[in-house]
This record gives sequence, structure tokens and C-alpha cells, in this order.
Amino acid sequence: MHVIDLGSFSSLWYWIGVAIVWSTVSHWVLGIPYDLIQRAKRQGGQAETDLNDLVRINVNRQLNVAAVAGIWLIGILFFVLSMLAALGFIYRIEVAQAIFLIVFPMSFVGALSVSTSRLIAATDPEGEALFAVLHRHRLWTQIIGMVAIFITGLYGMFHNLAVVRVL
Repeated sequence: MHVIDLGSFSSLWYWIGVAIVWSTVSHWVLGIPYDLIQRAKRQGGQAETDLNDLVRINVNRQLNVAAVAGIWLIGILFFVLSMLAALGFIYRIEVAQAIFLIVFPMSFVGALSVSTSRLIAATDPEGEALFAVLHRHRLWTQIIGMVAIFITGLYGMFHNLAVVRVL
């Protein structure tokens, strides 16, 4: 009996983790909960003022991190992704494959967040224009998530069928 099983694709906990990661990422748009965006759009007033403040704070924070440590973060990210890809797909370590299939698409969401932050900083949208930018960001995040979950599901099924066939 194994205490820790590294067979990720056959574990219910891995798939629960994948669902939690993508639902959390699609709920937090640039660090702002989507229900706050909807409330600001519906009610306006103080809710919209709060949203504008949060957008300004989070956009400035992301752009500052990108300016100060962006190159280092990109380098570390590429190192980690290369390491996970090599361990997972060359050396066939399943847990590395599973982590890669979560982290790789998340890197696209990170790049999308920086791009959206730059757009907001450059155009300084307000009202409906800001809602449209935030909604578009969430839509693209959800599209990336759907594609990632689909590919992860296909690969997980393929991996489980291949393992069962070998046994």
C-alpha cells in the first residue's frame, strides 16, 4: 500500500484541484472578484467607485511587478516550465506532467493580465468601457481555461488508458 500516490491523472483530488484552480482564476479578474464587477455595473455609485479604485490599485501593482521583476519572473517561469516538460514528457514522471498541464496555461493567463493592465493604464477606461475590458479579460481567461481543461482531460484519459493497457 502506498501512502503517497503520484498517479495524478487517476486521482480525484487532482481533478478537483484543476477545477478549483480554473474556477478561482476565472472569478478573480485582475485580482478583483467578478461579483464586485457585476454589482458595480448594476448599481453604479459607490460600488463603481470601489471598482475603479481596485482596478487602479491592481493595475499599478501588476505593472510595477512587471517593470521591476518581469524579466526575472519570465526567466524563472521558463526554467520551471522547461524542467516540468522535461521531467514529465521525456522522463515520464506523471506528477510533473500534471503540474505542467496546470502551470503552462496559467502562464498565458498571467501574460493576458499584464496585457490587460497595460491597456487599462494606457486608455484609462471608465464606466461601460471599463466593464467591457474586464469582461473581455474574463472571457479570454475562461477560453484559455476551457481549452486547458479539455487538453488536460484528453491527456489524462489517454494516460490512464495507456497505463491500464500496460498493466
